[in-house]
Amino acid sequence: MQTIRLAVISEGVNAWPLYVAQGRCLFAQAGVEVEVTLTGSSTHQLEQLRNGGYDIGFQQSDHVVRAVETGSDLAIVMAQGHAPELSLVVVPTVHSFADLRGQDIAVDGTHTGYALLLRKLLTERGLAPTDYRFVEIGGSQERFDALRQGQAVASWLNPPFDRNLFAAGFNSLGMTTDFFPTYPGSVAAARRAWAVEHSDTLVAFIRGFKQACQWLKDPANEAAAIGLLPERLQISPEWAHKAFAAFGARALPNITASGIEQVIALYWAAEGLQKPLGKPHQYMDLSYQVRAEQ
Repeated sequence: MQTIRLAVISEGVNAWPLYVAQGRCLFAQAGVEVEVTLTGSSTHQLEQLRNGGYDIGFQQSDHVVRAVETGSDLAIVMAQGHAPELSLVVVPTVHSFADLRGQDIAVDGTHTGYALLLRKLLTERGLAPTDYRFVEIGGSQERFDALRQGQAVASWLNPPFDRNLFAAGFNSLGMTTDFFPTYPGSVAAARRAWAVEHSDTLVAFIRGFKQACQWLKDPANEAAAIGLLPERLQISPEWAHKAFAAFGARALPNITASGIEQVIALYWAAEGLQKPLGKPHQYMDLSYQVRAEQ
């Protein structure tokens, strides 16, 4: 079997299909072996993905837009997850956006992922970029630790990290789905040259992942699915059941041209670019996903 080096920034229920594909040997059945590396940093992951250190990376689509605009041949090859329901978690002393003035806010990377959305949100709430400080901390676990240890007062966090902090008295200023309801979810990206050379391997990987997504939508698999969640995530049984029901109630993850157009516009605005907006096809090649679904 061919081996794929997969990079994942952070863990959580958003990685559930990956846990299923590994635990039920769906990748192996599709004909590939997958080596997973938890990078803990979108900046490090993007650099290594561009340079060939990893074959495929799970990340937000703005990372791909940035990479292409700075000379990389990365392309989105598959929708990986639904738009995450991230909570803007804040320490107990913060009750409003105004309370963030003069404070440190933990982000994965200051110019990547949901940091761009957070900057947009803060601007809409009356805070200038000079009113707060973005501090690069890393993935969800690292940002969780930063809030708990007092290194920052706010951060986007996905389940179960957000709920574990809520149980400890932390607050929330809202969720990404409240502020940006149509923003696309995470994607799988690979270098175009690698994808062409390993097209059958890539298709097999996508097929195994998609089979895991389909398996998760079957109510009969609930108990087995919850059993595949890693213990290190510390997800309560109650929340795991809710998360399973939520996944089953939604359509399978999808990425569209209109979704990428939102990302392109956000990146252009964040970078202050004056040239014409890029086109979705410059950043995505879903032909491998189409083949995997046939």
